[in-house]
Amino acid sequence: MSEGSKYEAVCSRDARFDGDFFFAVTTTGIYCRPSCPATTPKPQNVRFFPTAAAAQGSGFRACRRCRPDAVPGSAAWNVRADMVGRAMRLIGDGVVDREGVAGLARRLGYSARQLQRQLNAELGAGPVALARAQRSHTARILLQTTPLPIAEIAFAAGFASVRQFNDTIREIYALTPTQLRAARPGKATRFGPVAQPAGAGGIPLRLAFRGPYAAAEVFDYLQRRALTGVEEILGERGARTYRRTLRLPGGSGIAEVDERPGGRADGSGGGWLECRLHLSELRDLTTATQRMRRLLDLDADPYAVADHLGQDPLLAMLVARRRGLRSPGTCDGHELAVRAVLGQQVSVPAGRKLGSAAVAAHGAPLAEPSGGLTHLFPAVEDLAGASLSALGMPDSRRTTLRALAAALADGTVPLDAGADRDQAEKELLNLRGIGPWTAGYIRMRALGDPDVLLEGDVAVLAGMRNSGATMADSDAWRPWRSYAMHYFWNAKAQRPAPAAVAP
Repeated sequence: MSEGSKYEAVCSRDARFDGDFFFAVTTTGIYCRPSCPATTPKPQNVRFFPTAAAAQGSGFRACRRCRPDAVPGSAAWNVRADMVGRAMRLIGDGVVDREGVAGLARRLGYSARQLQRQLNAELGAGPVALARAQRSHTARILLQTTPLPIAEIAFAAGFASVRQFNDTIREIYALTPTQLRAARPGKATRFGPVAQPAGAGGIPLRLAFRGPYAAAEVFDYLQRRALTGVEEILGERGARTYRRTLRLPGGSGIAEVDERPGGRADGSGGGWLECRLHLSELRDLTTATQRMRRLLDLDADPYAVADHLGQDPLLAMLVARRRGLRSPGTCDGHELAVRAVLGQQVSVPAGRKLGSAAVAAHGAPLAEPSGGLTHLFPAVEDLAGASLSALGMPDSRRTTLRALAAALADGTVPLDAGADRDQAEKELLNLRGIGPWTAGYIRMRALGDPDVLLEGDVAVLAGMRNSGATMADSDAWRPWRSYAMHYFWNAKAQRPAPAAVAP
């Protein structure tokens, strides 16, 4: 976008671009999201930034009205497979806080100097500044939704000292931590977390998304695949709550997400999903939040997907029928890969049964069960050396599963947020028993690739056969072929007698 088109988006308060860029006002020293309801500044007083960290690094503080730190992430980081896109996904997962810049650079295969130079050139901020902006957002959530002492919040958010925490909060919000806690927003606000104390209800969050969100279809997808002990869905369609356990770097957690979106009734300007996190270690808040965002595909750009796929004669009717359809990812790449192998060559119910059996036999029990949630999904280190005889699978499938678990455990197959997608798929295909469909499915969900076409999928083949299209025509769906897959799967799932869909 040119600066002129960005300014037009600001003038029209267009929420479609929230998270894609930020604007700052030189006369006030404040930076905002494009949809900020404040009076539109004159163009000569406006500066544009690709990230909140870049605006903060130029001396601007966050707007208290539109809360620009609570926007959905840019869809570009899911689309881009280069070093910058991979780095942004890893920073979002909290790698800089846990392993430092050196750890981030090592995961990406670059030197720390190369990484710093590239991020500064494209994003206006280096890895430390980007992680710092993320820490301040986490700190604001904890300040405004929990009664924790400020010193505990400082370390839970990832700051090295209370002094660093105090200085950062004053710089970014122009308030002390105590004042920021007192500035807690009310329930009616369009932006930011709900003003409720955490207590027994966990840490309340609003997981923001842009544009329309097909929550019913996403929850249907998760419900058909929910594993006993690890996941459960409560309530009736339209008002369901999805609950699941989380294996996190510092401990375990439980996430709860409500189906009914908040925000504008028509979903035109985006909105949010209400979420509650129960964590054994508060330092995992940022990581848990980002992983739930990936699972629910909340950083997608539904406008770009619909505009592109809606031009295809084969998909136009499906796109018009389901506004805001998403491509669910995963909150644990290792878990998703194991589940994909358990479910390959069988129907969804059979795959779900095998997955639930694996949880019961090899999953780690929660210290305190919560409703139907009793276990964490089995760790790959445990599966690599297990006999797996309790699962009742053929010997060849058990051998494949153990080989996959060993490759995941030793890092041969990298499935972290910043993994090289091509390399990961290549390594998966090198494992005996894993074919192109399963490797592509893992790439689509575990690595969040928006451009995967599972060429042998029966739903795609049936749709093409009925329309007279060929596989060559699918090149026109790039870079959103994963979303095309979900349009086909949803069309198939709505038939009176649906056949098996993806595991």
